[in-house]
Amino acid sequence: MDSGGTALSLLLFLSRTILFHSTHEATAAADDRETHLHFFFHDVVSGTRPTAIRVAQSPTTLLSPTSFGAVVMMDDPLTEGPHPGSKLLGHAQGIYALASKEEAGALLMAMNFAFLAGEFNGSTLTVLGRNPVFSDVREMPVVGGSGRFRFARGYVLARTHKFSLLTGDAVVEYDVYVRHD
Repeated sequence: MDSGGTALSLLLFLSRTILFHSTHEATAAADDRETHLHFFFHDVVSGTRPTAIRVAQSPTTLLSPTSFGAVVMMDDPLTEGPHPGSKLLGHAQGIYALASKEEAGALLMAMNFAFLAGEFNGSTLTVLGRNPVFSDVREMPVVGGSGRFRFARGYVLARTHKFSLLTGDAVVEYDVYVRHD
């Protein structure tokens, strides 16, 4: 085959390959489900039964005006309503760390929402991102999931519903927007 025929064959092959992959990706995107979840996250750092505890800090954390370097492990209840006695939907399990030397309340959050009830029982969503807790609304990415949320991607919007300056306990309202298989 001459070089013109080889080039034409290669061009046809590449065109078909690109067309197949473009069609396949469009079909896969059209098959995705969109889910909106709404719940409340209860972060209790006080009392005899905290749901979040400081597990590490740097030698200078206590000298920092922002508590830079503090690391907290959490297993926070996720409930249907803002009251602790509301129906339990799951737990937010993971860590958050105070990640800014200048901005108070700027957290790095790495957590899984592990669902225990309803159609998503046994499934998880993974959130990893920056959470500036003193902002009215915070957006963090959903970077994955398991079970019914396999191949999840999306975002969460977090709003502080209640915060106690005395105890440090917080109730945070979450709206989760996610696409998944």
